[in-house]
Amino acid sequence: MINFKTIADGEIFNAAYDVNKSRFIAHVARVDDEDAARDFVQMIRKKYFDATHNCSAWILGERGDKQKSNDDGEPGGTAGNPILETIKHRGLTNCAIVVTRYFGGIKLGAGGLIRAYSHSAALGLDAARIVQMTTFRKISLTLEYNFLATVENYLRQKKLRVAGTDYADVVTLELLLLPEVVEKIFTELNDLTAANFLWEELDEIRLPVEI
Repeated sequence: MINFKTIADGEIFNAAYDVNKSRFIAHVARVDDEDAARDFVQMIRKKYFDATHNCSAWILGERGDKQKSNDDGEPGGTAGNPILETIKHRGLTNCAIVVTRYFGGIKLGAGGLIRAYSHSAALGLDAARIVQMTTFRKISLTLEYNFLATVENYLRQKKLRVAGTDYADVVTLELLLLPEVVEKIFTELNDLTAANFLWEELDEIRLPVEI
């Protein structure tokens, strides 16, 4: 699985920018497919139905290979593409931005529009929580109770993720480890317990890590 940067899920982030009496409102959201991206754009358009323009862009896919922008009536290339380039510049994917404009009566010109939409999108991303979708290896670790306190203390010191604990005749901990630290962790656990544990690799999982 590929690690990638995106927006924290479950929240819409926004920011506003005023220039020459025009008001620009950026809304930023995590979207994981084209249907979600379209739904988000339509939701913002419906909310701001009275706006002059609702321009948008999104990037999808682990490698950011699905991209789309929409000028929504602004001169070609002055709105959607600047928003798209702002997302790309931040190295984000699975991200959609809609920038709503209320025209204030003063024309900004092509250059002014590009700067305004780029800046508005950047402000929206500044307000957003950015996460890295990070691959962890899920490991089942089984040990006797007399080693539990030592191992738990070690896990706390290393700030390692424990997804669950099963207390039965023996204790089974479900650990989430970054692939690059697995070997080192097992070496240190061997030293701590004189190799008195069993382990099994379950699968891989990708989780958001705030950055």
